[in-house]
Amino acid sequence: MHCESSHDELLELFSWARDRALRWAHPGGTRGPVNVDEHCPRGTGEGVYLPSYWAGYAHRSGFYLRDFVHQAAGAHLLGLTEANLTMLRRFAASATAEHGHRPVWAFNFDGSYLSIDYRGPDAFVREVPAVFELVECVAELHRWTGDPVYVHDPVLRDYCANAIALPATARGTSIFEGVASYNELSGEPLAVAGDGLATQYAAHLAMAALARARGEDGDRFEARAAELRRHYEQDWKGARGFTLDGRPVTGWGAENSFFMPLKGLRDDPAYLDYVDAQASGPGRPGNVEAWTYLPDVFFRNGRPEAAWRWMREIFHARTGGHVAGGLNGDYPEVSFTLVSQVVAGLLGVRPDAPANALSTLSGLPAEIGWAAVSGIPIGRGSVAVRHDGGDATTLTNLSGQVAYTWTAAFPDGSATTLEVPPGATVTAVRG
Repeated sequence: MHCESSHDELLELFSWARDRALRWAHPGGTRGPVNVDEHCPRGTGEGVYLPSYWAGYAHRSGFYLRDFVHQAAGAHLLGLTEANLTMLRRFAASATAEHGHRPVWAFNFDGSYLSIDYRGPDAFVREVPAVFELVECVAELHRWTGDPVYVHDPVLRDYCANAIALPATARGTSIFEGVASYNELSGEPLAVAGDGLATQYAAHLAMAALARARGEDGDRFEARAAELRRHYEQDWKGARGFTLDGRPVTGWGAENSFFMPLKGLRDDPAYLDYVDAQASGPGRPGNVEAWTYLPDVFFRNGRPEAAWRWMREIFHARTGGHVAGGLNGDYPEVSFTLVSQVVAGLLGVRPDAPANALSTLSGLPAEIGWAAVSGIPIGRGSVAVRHDGGDATTLTNLSGQVAYTWTAAFPDGSATTLEVPPGATVTAVRG
């Protein structure tokens, strides 16, 4: 992919993120060490790597579930489709009855369990939100690729069916027993957390889409999602979780505070102001990977200025020290998510590859006059998208094999200009 823009910092950000992310990839057949970690820097041997990429600490020889589901869209945009499917199926296949239908947290690049995070079938790292985000990831990659494997593969299908039947609760007090939230730093004994409930809600919407792609009824999954939303609105009353003894927990909790608006479970403006203020001030997470969700929070909720500010902050922090050692920019999630946030956030590209369709909605902040990205892969072809502010959008179909249906949306109902390539089907929407 190639980015052009009137804004020099955006060009620098995209070029760095694209090139840095691609350096984390492993072609299938590469040989390398396994079980490398901070306690065992040489590993315990050598393996033949799967098509894969780093998703997690650079000083460990593997890919992590939480990181993978957040990096997968960026990986797709960078052409790492084989790695995405390989890694996804590895996680899904590990969610056996022996593991309580929960996926193993981390794998070596050769597909074996990463020993630092796996001690046995009753003692491996697990966090509730990741179980549900993997379901959402299946649906997301289906939208980008149009590949029927994401709908019909028995490993993926069985995983999704088992995962959404699980509760969003945990009884553990350590990550090896299983915890309710992604916020590993708080030490709160939570039985259920806002990020667990929010990802459960999103997983049911994803299941509705996957069911319909198979020609099945998706309404029951949407109905369950609606029930979860009503439960949150009526019973949580401002809580971000409940302790193991049933007490509500309020205040700021990082991931278990901002995943509700990230997943569409909550969208009130005052709460978004609160999230921005806390994350920018006293509640700022100490680890940069937690920041990488924030642009997505604000893009989803129509706040491009805040989203871009967080993208810039993450980019500027790349040369700073990471809390676990090394540089922030050496945490792979930083580069992969910046790539996807340019395309899905600033350009507002929403793929529907199974239908050979896409929509666009400019998420450019005022300071970026225009921006364009070419080579965006959607299904069997690719496109180029350019926004001139929020008033004009140009779509170019770069493939002679696919005719796309394009829905062009605009943020404020102002005058618009569409440059339509020959043969395209276009619907203009004022939003």
